[in-house]
Amino acid sequence: MKKIYATGKRKTAIAKVWLTPGSGKLSINETNLNDWLGGHEAIKMKVMQPLLLTKQEKSVDIIAHTLGGGYSAQAEALRHGISKALSAYDLAFRAILKPEGLLTRDSRTVERKKYGKKKARRSPQFSKR
Repeated sequence: MKKIYATGKRKTAIAKVWLTPGSGKLSINETNLNDWLGGHEAIKMKVMQPLLLTKQEKSVDIIAHTLGGGYSAQAEALRHGISKALSAYDLAFRAILKPEGLLTRDSRTVERKKYGKKKARRSPQFSKR
């Protein structure tokens, strides 16, 4: 019984994922998916996407810990971590997940604030007189 570890990232959120062969249990921060995300069905589907594509939703157990960011970024970090763990679990899954863009880290983050500006690009209000 091999235990595979992978890390997923999105914005400032990090998901630590442990994948083992099993019966399809999904534990995120010691809770199940429904308790963790509540009524956010679209975000739940994002988390399940790599499992559904590889048809592994009933054959692997996932234990995950998420930290940083908001629940949407955490869910996408979790999706990235699950995808990386699945590709390490079976190399044949890489050919399924790679074209969907699930193995690529989404590099979009918040632009840094510049001096003389209110935010990254927002200038102070201009007053003629």
